[in-house]
Amino acid sequence: MLGVTDYGAFVAAFTIFLLIPGPGNLVLITSTSKGGLRAGLAATTGIVLGDQILAWLAVAGVAAVLTTYPAAFAAVQWVGAVYLAWLGLKMLLAKPGAAPILNIKPYHYLRQAFFITLLNPKSIVFYMAFFPLFIDPARQQGLVTFGFLAFTIAALAFIYGVVAALLTHFFAERMRRNPKAGFLLEKLAGLCLIGFGVRLVLTH
Repeated sequence: MLGVTDYGAFVAAFTIFLLIPGPGNLVLITSTSKGGLRAGLAATTGIVLGDQILAWLAVAGVAAVLTTYPAAFAAVQWVGAVYLAWLGLKMLLAKPGAAPILNIKPYHYLRQAFFITLLNPKSIVFYMAFFPLFIDPARQQGLVTFGFLAFTIAALAFIYGVVAALLTHFFAERMRRNPKAGFLLEKLAGLCLIGFGVRLVLTH
């Protein structure tokens, strides 16, 4: 189909990838629990947009450039790590009853999810390695084939984000009845964001 081999396996593999805990999942859950479904959908849109840019950068061969010039790769890693750690630290230092760290307005959730996704250069390398596994060299149609894969990624990420936001919203309603539990959850989310930032620069 359009130069893609074993499309079902591609969908299954990427769905599993979406389920792996990471900064994107964390910001989606935190955004929904703080701002409701609108915030969750905004964060989902930010993640989808960030993923699309990374996917097309991979297609353009940016991964090869980052691999050839380790300093460039490391610089992007550090920017992403500092951004994640900054968000996490703000969550840890927030006092009970303070305004949410992830702002109420939907475009703030979208922006933060977008940058958290975009500032993870390892995703470019992932796409660079992932795409060739499902492309038939004899039948591939260049940008048409890659565009079809990119559209599939966007659709799957959006569906996953909507489902995750709905589930999070359902459980968040119960968490709001227990402010102490919500406060502890925010601290845990802050620690996780800092942890993701540290892992981003320590793992190569």
